[in-house]
Amino acid sequence: MMKLKVLLAALALLVMPVTNAAMADDKALVQTFYDFLSNPTSKDHADAFRSATTAGWGSIGDYSGKVKTRDAFIGQVGGFGKLIPDLNWAVEEMIQDGDRVVVRGRASGTPGGPLFGVDGKGKGFDIMSIDIHTIEGGKIARTYHVEDWAGALRQLSAK
Repeated sequence: MMKLKVLLAALALLVMPVTNAAMADDKALVQTFYDFLSNPTSKDHADAFRSATTAGWGSIGDYSGKVKTRDAFIGQVGGFGKLIPDLNWAVEEMIQDGDRVVVRGRASGTPGGPLFGVDGKGKGFDIMSIDIHTIEGGKIARTYHVEDWAGALRQLSAK
């Protein structure tokens, strides 16, 4: 019985580095998502995002049942990049549990024109986002997200 316990403990120690390496790889994979958000007009970053996500990847931002496809998301993010040329989406914290990676992010930028109908007249915004990415087969398969766009609009419209 003692030999079995020692064998199991040794096996656990051998498997632990492999598990931690896989988790580190998933975090690097998810970082690709934020690199694209911070460089939304870059073809190289869009291609890296495509490589990091499954063909059926979906963006889910509410309970409407609508899922934004990868191509639609790339188009939307590219539009944000044109409107907000200094857009930066920083990862403040990244936590992994199994096949899920949760990110607390910080988006900031200065729109060059009206954002959601609000003209900030050169003002910037700094908001929080929370994302939950599901990893399947070494790629991001789905992303649930919430951003404080209402906070951005308050900042842009403040006197």
